[in-house]
Parts: sequence; structure tokens; C-alpha cells
Amino acid sequence: MADPVVVAGGGPGGMMLAYLLGRAGIPVTVLEAARDFDRDFRGDSLHPYTLELFAELGLAGELLALPHVTARHFRFHTRAGTITVADYGKLDSPYPYIALMPQARFLDFLAAKVAALPGCSVRTGCKVTGLIQDHDRVTGARIRTGDGDEDVPARLVIGSDGRFSRLRRLADLPVRALGAASDLLWFRLPRHEQDPADADLDLYFGRDNYAGLLTGTQGWQVGYTVPKGGFPAAREAGVDPIRRFIAGHIPWLADRAGLLTSFDQITLLSVAIARADRWWRPGLLLLGDAAHVISPVGGNGILMAVQDAVTAANHLIPLGAGPVPDAVLSAIQADREPAIGKVQHQQARLERRVARSRAAGRSISPPAILRLITAVPGVRRRTAHANAYGPNPPRLTR
Repeated sequence: MADPVVVAGGGPGGMMLAYLLGRAGIPVTVLEAARDFDRDFRGDSLHPYTLELFAELGLAGELLALPHVTARHFRFHTRAGTITVADYGKLDSPYPYIALMPQARFLDFLAAKVAALPGCSVRTGCKVTGLIQDHDRVTGARIRTGDGDEDVPARLVIGSDGRFSRLRRLADLPVRALGAASDLLWFRLPRHEQDPADADLDLYFGRDNYAGLLTGTQGWQVGYTVPKGGFPAAREAGVDPIRRFIAGHIPWLADRAGLLTSFDQITLLSVAIARADRWWRPGLLLLGDAAHVISPVGGNGILMAVQDAVTAANHLIPLGAGPVPDAVLSAIQADREPAIGKVQHQQARLERRVARSRAAGRSISPPAILRLITAVPGVRRRTAHANAYGPNPPRLTR
């Protein structure tokens, strides 16, 4: 049997590509450093594009049988009132919503589907420590397991190991920072039955900070912004400013703010917007956050990674079990980079606006004209469509 495609890192992009290749009869081995996916991820959004793809694969019903919450609106809450930016319920889709599902369950689902395919396997507890090379071509991965070191030969190594990608470092494919003005402090608060039924994807703006609120099967996930590099000062100030923000801007959640008692309950998410100038080397390809780090604003991370996988599958499946020419790897990046560039440009522009407002002592709230713009018929649907599918969404051709 020909050497498999090796996916290093069981992220959404790599796991999706593993399934698409495996169902086409191409052997795939997924190597995941952790022993399971049972950890807290920051991206839980499955967009209509992703749900429609799973429907095409015959998997949507089974996937959506897993616990999840549906979100139909994206709103900004300001002192002047609430602005509905996107209305997913107006989409012409069998899935007119965003499904908020713990990413761990999504990855468990995909891992089981990959492992069930002939010639495919998912190996956990396998940490990639090096690349095997024949001159300048990557021909496999060196891993460390509980039983020792091992070499895994491969026709192609896929790096899908996230924003701090070890594969990216090993391949010497650095990312270039595109600008970020804020960091996020993440924590959870319990959900109560009397909470607003329509609260799902919401941003609450104060003068100097804003908080993102996501509902889910495990309660409310709250992301509170601080200026870039502001974590030490926020930790020194303690949780009281965060609790005051909740009481002042999300009053229906104030009765639980007292449950936030220590910074030990808070996780720092250092926001980054970055992209590698080159996503490949002979025998190696980066996908998802390993190739392009996406800000969590907009919840586009899983969507962009899944679309990377679809594009890669469209190029790789016609090759069967044969060698992967450099031109194919270059074409995958060429196909995906314009869409990624558009998303990152929009995110970087938002970050610059926030930075300018803070520097000038102005409120970071959205401009008042946004209320008028979003009131124009069709704008909320178009905004929802842009977020639900992303720029130039690829369609599976194989």
C-alpha cells in the first residue's frame, strides 16, 4: 500500500480533509498530540456552509443529533440600543442558523467517521517532534508516543495543529502579523431558563471595552476585551471591573456575575490576525489556523478551516494514491488565499478602528450610522450570507 497522507493535528480543517480523502479511498493517518479532544476550545460555530456540506455527505442529521444550540441573529448592544447586524433566519438554506456545538464533540464525531473508513486511522497521544526529509521534500513525520519514538512515512504531511503550529515551525513557514488591538478574557457563566430566548450571538459595548456573549450547551461563554497586552493590568485590577461591566451592560446576567471570583476562572485568548506567506513546502501543506490565524470575532475559524479542507480535497483526490506535485500545493494556496485575505482584512480594519478610538479617548461603540444601514431592507440577510458562507465558498467536486 502507498504511504498515507498524514494529518498532524486533529483540528477541524485537518480532520475534515482526512474524512474527504478517506471516503475517496485515499489512506490517511491522523496524528493528534492530546489523548482526546475533551478540552475547552474557543470556536464552537458551525455555519450554514458547514451544515450544508455535511448534508451533502449524508452526515448532517447525525451531526445535528448531538447537543447544540441554534443562533439566528448577530447583534450589537450599545447605550443607544440594540442593532441587529445579521439575520440568519432570512437565509435561503435548509439550515438558516449557526449551530453552536462544543468543538470537542464536533471533532469526536469527525474522528469516529475517519477511523471507520478503510485504510484510515486516528492516533491520539502522538506528538510530532520532527519532519522526515529526502533532500528538500518532506516524506513523513517523526512522532513521540507513550511507547517511544517512531517514524511515520507519508506521501503528504498536512499541518492542522492550530495557531501555535509546531508543524509550521518545523517547516520554517513563519506567519506575518496583520494587526490586533485587543485580547480576550474568556470565562463561563451558567445559563438559566429565564434568560432571553433570543440571546445567542451578541456583542455588548461599553466605552472602553466590549464583551462577546455566546450561548451553548455548557452555559454562557463570555469574552471580555482588554487592550492588546493588557492582561497583567487586568489581572492586577481583579475581577471587579468585569463584574461591574456585566452589571452595567448585561443586566439580566448580573445575578451570576458574583460567581466570577478569581482570575483562575479566566483564560487569556491573545487575539492574533496573521498569515504565512507560503503555506507549503514540497511534501507538506498547512491548513486552517496553522496557515492563517483568524480573529475570533465573527466566529469564522472553523468555517475557514473547513473550506481549506474542501479546496485541498478538490485538488488532491484526483491524484489518488500518487505523488503530490508542488504545483498542486501551490494551487491550493492560490485558490484559498484571496478569501482568507478578505476576511483578515475586515478583521484588521475593525481592530484598527478600536485602537484609534482607544488612543483618542473615544467610545469603541459602533458608529451611529450602522443602525440606519442595517435597517435598509436586505442588509441583514446579505450580512448573514457573507458570514454564513465567507468569500468565494468552494464546493466539493469529488
